[in-house]
Amino acid sequence: MEEKDFIEQARKVLKIEADAVSALIDRVDQNLVKAIDIIYSCTGRTVVTGMGKSGIIGKKIAATLASTGTPALFLNPAEGGHGDVGMVTRHDVVIALSNSGETDEIIRILSVLKRLDIKLIAMTGSTGSTLAKASDVVLDVSVREEACP
Repeated sequence: MEEKDFIEQARKVLKIEADAVSALIDRVDQNLVKAIDIIYSCTGRTVVTGMGKSGIIGKKIAATLASTGTPALFLNPAEGGHGDVGMVTRHDVVIALSNSGETDEIIRILSVLKRLDIKLIAMTGSTGSTLAKASDVVLDVSVREEACP
């Protein structure tokens, strides 16, 4: 690859990412307010979960919440399905991140969360997904195009 190709690719990626952020502006609605209200009124912790890249983003969200004074932790949903979901209490709120809304590991722990009557906020790219349908609030974070080379 030549220097001009790197520059062109970098500009393309930045444009795709800028367009994705701009598209989110029109999706800021009452669902965001509901999610904030749920987190603000939570007497327990904000538990963030996600697999793969969504998990990496979830870890960052949990770390940012914790460092700014909101009790938060990250729950690996694969480990959650093998007992770690027991860390979640009925006083907690869960934020689940899944682009497809069909991530097996997250879907497997939904029944436990629902049985405990835990408030669930979904951040997903598929508002008609299993995760979205099980959630109290859905934040549409879909993107038209991913900035992958």
